[in-house]
Amino acid sequence: MNDMIGEETKGPAEERAERAAAIAGQVRAGIGEVIFGQKDVIEQTLITLLAGGHGLLIGVPGLAKTKLVESLGTVLGMDWKRIQFTPDLMPADIIGSEVLEETDDRHRAFRFIKGPVFTQLLMADEINRASPRTQSALLQAMQERQVTVAGTRNDLPHPFHVLATQNPLEQEGTYPLPEAQLDRFLLQIDIGYPDKDAEKQMLLATTFGEETHAKPVCTPADLMEAQAVVRHIPVGDKVVEAILRLVRAARPDAEGAPDLRNVIAWGPGPRASQAFMLACRARALLEGRLAPSTDDVVALAQPVLRHRMALNFAARAEGLSVPTVIDRLCRTLL
Repeated sequence: MNDMIGEETKGPAEERAERAAAIAGQVRAGIGEVIFGQKDVIEQTLITLLAGGHGLLIGVPGLAKTKLVESLGTVLGMDWKRIQFTPDLMPADIIGSEVLEETDDRHRAFRFIKGPVFTQLLMADEINRASPRTQSALLQAMQERQVTVAGTRNDLPHPFHVLATQNPLEQEGTYPLPEAQLDRFLLQIDIGYPDKDAEKQMLLATTFGEETHAKPVCTPADLMEAQAVVRHIPVGDKVVEAILRLVRAARPDAEGAPDLRNVIAWGPGPRASQAFMLACRARALLEGRLAPSTDDVVALAQPVLRHRMALNFAARAEGLSVPTVIDRLCRTLL
């Protein structure tokens, strides 16, 4: 075990990991009872939460994004809220504002009224419809996990996670998130259409009799315990090298296949490597393993990298896409 980075999982540590893995499995099963045919989406969303990060959900309307967040909040026992982003939404509508109140003795004082960001699980619906100023207010709260109003610091609850959504079809009247803000999301989770069997199951479950609702499985404290376990899962040198090779090959001025390097306009920074390390550990725990493998790196390459890189004009002229380039990088390097 000399090639492992981190603490060895022996004795009590191993028991903690096994207990956290069991709870994660129960959470996944609980969500699967109400969300049909989205196995990868559920897995990647849980990985995001176990890794302590925020997720960006990309999908057309009607694919149960809101239902997923609601079910997560219920199953994990978390307080959750939803914000519908619109062009006229202001930062104060998210973080809160101070109001002047008059007491019974006619004394006036300011009181801070907390906004919907003060929750444990926040759904930011169609985040690209709000102005950059409002987007920045949310992204700052995501990064710092606190809000400062009138010079007073207000800490956000623990745990605190944001799952933001974007509609890939409608771009008119929107404000696309800049690259620096996209990088704040641990994973980009693409949601596709369910297969025929899953859609049939969904039809029968939601239109006949009473609809099934998610049930609590654990508490926010259990989630935070699992997050602590994730950060102490050992990672082998082989996995670390695979992460570094993949991330560095996705940059235009770094090592990698020349034919791919010449089509990349900009690539992932060090935060992508950090996301890989945490996400690979979380995926291993979710599958009941006590150490990640290079298979985890390949499986998470798309959600970790696709919002952290872009192709140049030559690539678009050749009909290449970011997912295609990531797949070729995985085959080349791993």
